[in-house]
Amino acid sequence: MAFKKVPSLRAALVLWPIALLTVTFATACNTSDTDEQLGRNQDGRGPITYVEGKDTTETGAVKQVIDNWNATHPDEQVTYKEQSNDASAQYDDLVEHMRAKSSDYDVVALDVPWTAEFAAKGWIQPLEDQFAIDTSPLLSPPVASATYNGTLYAAPRNTNGGLLFYRKDLVPVPPRTWAEMRASCPLARDNQIGCYAGQFAPYEGLTVNTAEVINAFGGTFVGTDGRTPTVNSPQSRAGLEQLVDAFRVGDIPREAITFQEPESGAAFNQGKLMFLRSWPSTYGDASSEASAVKDKFGVAPLPGDTGIGASTLGGYNAAISAYSENKATALDFLKYLISEEAQHIIASGALPSVRASIYDDPALIAKMPYLPALKDSIASAVPRPVTPFYPAVSKAIQDNAYAALTGTKSVNDAIIGMQKGIETAGS
Repeated sequence: MAFKKVPSLRAALVLWPIALLTVTFATACNTSDTDEQLGRNQDGRGPITYVEGKDTTETGAVKQVIDNWNATHPDEQVTYKEQSNDASAQYDDLVEHMRAKSSDYDVVALDVPWTAEFAAKGWIQPLEDQFAIDTSPLLSPPVASATYNGTLYAAPRNTNGGLLFYRKDLVPVPPRTWAEMRASCPLARDNQIGCYAGQFAPYEGLTVNTAEVINAFGGTFVGTDGRTPTVNSPQSRAGLEQLVDAFRVGDIPREAITFQEPESGAAFNQGKLMFLRSWPSTYGDASSEASAVKDKFGVAPLPGDTGIGASTLGGYNAAISAYSENKATALDFLKYLISEEAQHIIASGALPSVRASIYDDPALIAKMPYLPALKDSIASAVPRPVTPFYPAVSKAIQDNAYAALTGTKSVNDAIIGMQKGIETAGS
């Protein structure tokens, strides 16, 4: 067997400053390169490309917004690059273009958890100084989702929030707390239906459901630096304990451990649940002629510890690529995306708006009666952990929450596991 020659301690001490100098020099060069790239083409104007996943709205909201912009900007036309409907494929496509430093994409739509990573890597333009935008008409949680390390990096395009769908024929007044909700579970058993469900299969939906209940009881996941784990707290344990105990005593039906959005929505629409945590998109199916609960359900904000809970924030942020050659046009397009006109088009497509005023529009409320509840939900919403290492952080939350819900870990061990997983996420 051949052995590698091990450097002596003296040799290592001699080499260490050289290695440190090399790393420091490389880091300085990388920072300098990023700053130089961000400083380029700031006054550039001309045609741009907007990149977003497939427009699945019935109204074609994204295309409407772009058509309206193009009608008044003949020399700065926007081309819509429509990605697939798969979020992972969207992410991979964007990362590939950013790593290649491609100028093909000027404005990119980012799922809210991606914003911190793209900002930390210098791939998107900070919206400060001449790139500052007015966020005062916008709901503050979506603005927070577009902010990293105290700097705004994107314009919130549309948002989303979790809602509590409840059987108003059985529970006329929706619960505001977990204690109130679980106190009514015997009524569900009397009617031979499940009491509560969300999305508890081991995927991103479990991260969302776990984060909501932990946030609702005052727990957090990472510090403001996006790196320091903060989940190891009594508040986090109290939140996770709610889900674990509800599974243990049957307030959450056992089959819900396999639920994603389609399965949980189907169970509610078939009249098998009294309460369901879901997104606003559930409303259409629940109110359809095929639904067993049509005209029997209401919508409310999620329950919390002592009042309205803390929904996880969904939606998309629009950011300017650091490699765009027409950043001035891209900035104007971002400002248009958050305008009253564009946001009304977006809301009409059933994509929750980021402007507070839209939720008070009587015509939209008549079409989407859940808007007042959604406004309350978003007002108290919390972004998913804002960190450049989101995929690894999300996996640490999912794996440990699933272990606790299935009884292979105690609540205490699951929280400690999340803490350790977040600690190593950036390594």
